[in-house]
Amino acid sequence: MSASASTSLPDVQRQQAERLRRAETIRLIERAVFIALLIGCTILFFAPFVWLVSASLKVRAEVFNNELIPDPVAWENYVNVWQAAPVLAWLKNSVVVGFLAAIAVTASCAAIAFGFSYFRFPGRDALFGFVLATMMLPGAVTMVPVFLIWNGLGMVNTQVPLWAGNLFGSAFYIFLIRQFYLSLPRELFEAARVDGATFFQIWRHIALPLTRTALIVVFIFEFKASWTDLIKPLIYLYDNRLFTLPRGLKALLDQFGQGGEMQWEIVLAASVIVTVPMIVIFFLGQRYFMEGIATSGLKG
Repeated sequence: MSASASTSLPDVQRQQAERLRRAETIRLIERAVFIALLIGCTILFFAPFVWLVSASLKVRAEVFNNELIPDPVAWENYVNVWQAAPVLAWLKNSVVVGFLAAIAVTASCAAIAFGFSYFRFPGRDALFGFVLATMMLPGAVTMVPVFLIWNGLGMVNTQVPLWAGNLFGSAFYIFLIRQFYLSLPRELFEAARVDGATFFQIWRHIALPLTRTALIVVFIFEFKASWTDLIKPLIYLYDNRLFTLPRGLKALLDQFGQGGEMQWEIVLAASVIVTVPMIVIFFLGQRYFMEGIATSGLKG
């Protein structure tokens, strides 16, 4: 028996080694496939932006020749953009409106979400369900009545309607921040109450610092949404000096992208100017962005 067992031991070891090699080979193949898919998706999503930058640096006759490297490189296209339209004023307007919209929705949603997570009152869950149900309401449904409200307040052709509506919160952001509040130990809030802290002090000095990641995520989301929004500026802004970048880009498209002498290099250069700041902001805040999205659903 012992001799038989000793002679079969090398076979068992070889089988185990073979299984380990097969498992390692499978892991390497899976990793290679994953990396290949990741690289392919990156190229797929990045290719339009590369084409945009390349086309914006071409002379007018070669904008659509599908060559990746411009020859010659027409740097003057970016100079002509600033001369053709008040792009600097549009850039300032977009920054101001974006910051006001992001700050307004972040503050209001943080306060509302704290109420839904901390206070316990009859009908709280039903009311929260109604808030979430507003996400299913298309913006086109409320577009006309909201315009009539702002028109009645005399705010049409001002930048106020572009951001002031965020003071009433957003269902998605309220849900996102509420998930973070629910992950905090309730004992922290109760201890603060015992020490005499008011509800506002609890929210300001305990809840907000501990949910900074969620607030940054909401800020980035809303700043991006405001930066790329065309509908609101198209509805409310008539004065060229008040345009944001998307509205200004639409004006440039109407001016240089139609008619007998189309100057697409101007439009494409302006498109790059609109796009680059969002890429920079994402890379600056991607750590908070990914952390916030990954942890927002830990507790519901």
